[in-house]
Amino acid sequence: MLDTVDPAAGQTVLADAITSRFAGKIALVSSFGTESAILLHMAAQIDKATPVIFLETGKLFPETLAYRDALIAQLGLTGVRNIRPSPAQLATWDPEGTLWERDTELCCAIRKTNPLDEALEGFTAWITGRKRVQGGGRANLQLVEPGADGRTTVNPLAFWSDDEMDAYFITHGLPRHPLQAQGYTSIGCATCTLRPLPGQDKRSGRWAGQKKTECGIHTARLAATAWEI
Repeated sequence: MLDTVDPAAGQTVLADAITSRFAGKIALVSSFGTESAILLHMAAQIDKATPVIFLETGKLFPETLAYRDALIAQLGLTGVRNIRPSPAQLATWDPEGTLWERDTELCCAIRKTNPLDEALEGFTAWITGRKRVQGGGRANLQLVEPGADGRTTVNPLAFWSDDEMDAYFITHGLPRHPLQAQGYTSIGCATCTLRPLPGQDKRSGRWAGQKKTECGIHTARLAATAWEI
């Protein structure tokens, strides 16, 4: 397993994945969060029509939706797909829209994992913005690896540092997520995202106070399958 890689290698791997290795069979999954503009910009330089899957959970910050629209316009992205939860699953499991207060795992399965699995049908690989510097279960990421859902996962930014990401934003004149200026460092649904406290890692504001650290789209799909209707 690789322990260190030149960050530029990620761009090379991304270009090869989109234009050759998985041509026509790969999608980029983006949250349009604080660091998403980097990967979206890279993909746009390769092919502006690259499929981009955006999970519109119905619980996102208005600022995230506005940022999505701004980046689409600035980068000229033409393949963005706004994926929403199944109305039938919402009606059965979350009719009041308050499931996140009782069962965050099931809420994520309905609003993110299940919709993603459906959206990725027909694709053999997908691109993520995960990075080793995010820590936890991401500390040993590789550029290309088997995915939890059986597809190949491509992680072009796996070896990037915070400084390298900051430099990319500046070099390419990319806008920051509007909530970043308010102290948010990792942004998901508004219901389950807080600002990290001083000294905490970037993702500590996600599901704060819980053992949960992932929404489920990067883990095995057993839970999501159990909740299908």
